[in-house]
Parts: sequence; structure tokens; C-alpha cells
Amino acid sequence: MMKAWRIHGYGAPDVLVCDDMPVPEIGPDEVLIRTYAAGINPADWRTRNGQFSAMRPATFPLTLGLDVAGTVEAAGAQANGFRPGDKAIARAEGALAEFVVARAADVAHAPNSIPLEHAAGIPVAAGTAWLVLFDAAAIRRGQTVLILGASGGIGAFATQLAKRAGARVIGTTSARNADLVRSLGANEVVDYHQGELASALAPVDTVIDLVGPAAQEAAWPLLREGGRFVSIVAPPDKHKAAKGNATAIFGRGPRPIDGSLLKEIVDLVDRQELRVVVEAAFSFSKAPQAISLSESGRSRGKIILTLP
Repeated sequence: MMKAWRIHGYGAPDVLVCDDMPVPEIGPDEVLIRTYAAGINPADWRTRNGQFSAMRPATFPLTLGLDVAGTVEAAGAQANGFRPGDKAIARAEGALAEFVVARAADVAHAPNSIPLEHAAGIPVAAGTAWLVLFDAAAIRRGQTVLILGASGGIGAFATQLAKRAGARVIGTTSARNADLVRSLGANEVVDYHQGELASALAPVDTVIDLVGPAAQEAAWPLLREGGRFVSIVAPPDKHKAAKGNATAIFGRGPRPIDGSLLKEIVDLVDRQELRVVVEAAFSFSKAPQAISLSESGRSRGKIILTLP
């Protein structure tokens, strides 16, 4: 048996229950990962409170979690490249559990250069940042990219990846996180509490929205004609896009966060070209508090759960 954080219906943080359930069995192309740490993502509280119910209705009880780092406990006959004892990371459904099943194709060996605990912050946030920048936005060297929410879990990776790709990066955040965003490579940092974004920042080639509608509204005037406005939070206004001959994109594109993508990201981490920013680490028993911190919108970087 194992413990897992599950919901039996939508609701407030108190619907989270730490249940006992059987350790899952694996198929021939799957691996069983003994969880060492799990990352918290906005998807956890948005799933818990029912925000995703229309497009992805849940079957209850549902184990939350998408980020896992741990050691391979067992590998199927077709799970090439993985053996028991290997340190691994994956984007996997039901990651807030002591054991997690993932397709071998979705798993990558964990970085050697950082603690396994921190590696749990990589899959969803770094994978999403990569896909938003390079698949959806198709950013290029020399462009100016405005990242709304540059200090969050995805934003911290997006800031670094955009800078590494040769873009001029402008990041929005609160004053307390300005130094962090600069340290990640942003050329300019804007305190969103100070009202409208300065027109002096315009024009930008690409806006990456990781915040939502209010931030989008402030950013539209800064986008150059023919630019790209990409959001993973709310669909960008297509009427505004049409007026500026711009491209409005909602989502990160069709490519999955799989093992091949994670390997590319892990290689950057091991070459010290990409940093994992961890805001806080909670024990596994404190999952509701960790998810509530994510829901508050006041965290920077990643929030991690660690298991004994």
C-alpha cells in the first residue's frame, strides 16, 4: 500500500485527503517511480477547485500532481534505458503519491548537478516554458520578449531560456522579486504594482502571458504590429490582435512534455545554463498548505513536496 493525496470531489483545500491505496502496477512500456519529491503546480489547485471541470471532467477519487522526481522501483520489459535504482524525473499524472507510474517515453534521467529534491521542479514548469517560447511563440535571437509573471515557476524558466536564446527580455514581477528576475537574465524588470507598463518599453516582438486577463490588457499596447501574443492562462483578445495584425495564441502547442524534451532541459541544468528556483519545500504531509501557497499567487519559482 501507499499514501496519495486525492480529492473525492471539487472544492476548497479541505477536500484534499491523504488516502491509503494500492501501489499501482506497471505495463511493459512503463516505469514505477518511488517518489522522493513532487512539484506543486497551479494545475493542482485549479483541478481541486473545479476550474478544469468543463474541459477535463475528473473521475473521482483523483490523485493530484504532475511533477515527480525519484528512483526507478521497477521497469517494464519495453522500458528501454531505465533500471531499478536510476534517478529519474517525469511529468506524470498522480504525482502526489509515494509511487508513480509513467510511460518510459515520458521519463528522463535526473540531473546530476542538483539535489533530486530540486529536480522535481523541472518537468511541468521548464517543459511549459520551453514549448511556449520555442513552439508557440517561435522566438528568435534579437527579438524583444515581454514575460508577464517572470518570477513564477514557469516564468523563472522562461526568463532564462529566452535570454539564453538571444532575446532581449523584459519581465514583470513585484518589487520583492525584481533582483531575482534580474539574476535570471532579464534586461529590464517592471514592477506590476506601479500601474501601467511604461510605453518606453514598446514595441516588443512577443508577449508571453503567465498571469491572466488584467495583465494582458496592460500589455497589448506594447506589442508591435505583426507580433505574437501567447498566453497559457486565458485566450488573448483576437480583436486586438486583428487590429495590430498580430498573432494571438492560447496554449503551449501540441508537443508533449516527454522524456526527449526533459533530457534537453536536464542537459542545460547539468551544464549550469539553467537554474531551478525553489521557493519552499514542504513535507509530504503538508500538501494542502503547499497547494494553498501556490494558489495565493505569492510564491516565486517552484514549490516542492518531499517524502521521508
